[in-house]
Parts: sequence; C-alpha cells; structure tokens
Amino acid sequence: MRIYTRGGDDGSTGLLGGARVSKADIRVEAYGEVDELNAVLGWARAAGLSRPIDDVLARAQDECFRLGALLAAAPGSDPGVAPPGDAEIAAFEHAIDALDAELPALKHFVLPGGSEAAARLHIARTVCRRAERSVVALASVSDVPAEAIRWLNRLSDLLFMQARHANQGAGVPDVTWVPRPRA
Repeated sequence: MRIYTRGGDDGSTGLLGGARVSKADIRVEAYGEVDELNAVLGWARAAGLSRPIDDVLARAQDECFRLGALLAAAPGSDPGVAPPGDAEIAAFEHAIDALDAELPALKHFVLPGGSEAAARLHIARTVCRRAERSVVALASVSDVPAEAIRWLNRLSDLLFMQARHANQGAGVPDVTWVPRPRA
C-alpha cells in the first residue's frame, strides 16, 4: 500500500464517511490536535516513566485514536468506535487521586520542568489543553459528545499530577512559582 494518495494535494482531506473538506477545517484542526497529543504522549512514555504511569498513558493513547476517529467522522456518519466516556474519565480520576495521596500539598503554582520525564509530561499537558480548546471550538458548531471534552480536561489534570510524581520519583523538586511583590 502506498502512503501517498495525492488526494490532498489540493488542500483538502477526506473525512470518515467520504466527505471532503479543507485541511484548514475546524474538524481537521480538532482531530489533528488530538493526533499531536497522541504523539506527545508516546514521546513522554519514551522517557522511561514508572510502570503505573506508563500503563495509564498507553490506554490514553488508544483512547486518543478512538477520539480522533470520532472527530474525523463526517457529521451523520458512524466511525464505528465509542468515544472515551465515563469509565475512562473515572479511571483518570482514580489515578489522579492515587498520585495526589503520594505528593506533598501544593502551596504555589508549579513551573513546567524538573526531570526529563516531568518536562515531557508538562509538554503533553499543554498539548492536551490545546486539543481541548480545539474540540470545544468544534463542539460550538457541530455535535461532539460532552464526554470527549471532559476526557481531555481530566487527562490534562492527570498529566500535571504525573509530572509532579515523575519529579518526586527522580528526586527532583517541583519548580514552584512564587510571585514577586510589586516594587
């Protein structure tokens, strides 16, 4: 099978269900952001994360593909997959609570950084937030399951906690932001 089709040489792309749209279409932007999130999750996983964190992110990558298929489907067509839903959101919340129990309470904002793994997780968090904004924008003009937005929101929270946990595991303190008072 050839990887190139030449079908998009005119700046259009095909949606699941056959419709063609501009590559600048808001729907293409949304599923492209989710695709980028999936790639960044893979990059974070390549940093040698702990097994529990890696396992959660492996599932999240699968769920990104499901969400991407849902978003890539032309309105009215069935992509043949269920979007991430309440069970996946609850799993993220459980993982967040477990990490929170192991970490010191936050007293300040945390700057992205610290260990290599934490820095990659922070980048994944910001890409997740961007994907969330794109999906919210799509939802303003087309049907998008509310669970999809909740799933992305919860994933970004999880990535923040995983970054803090990665720093703790590496013996690297979180970099806190303490605002300077006005002079």
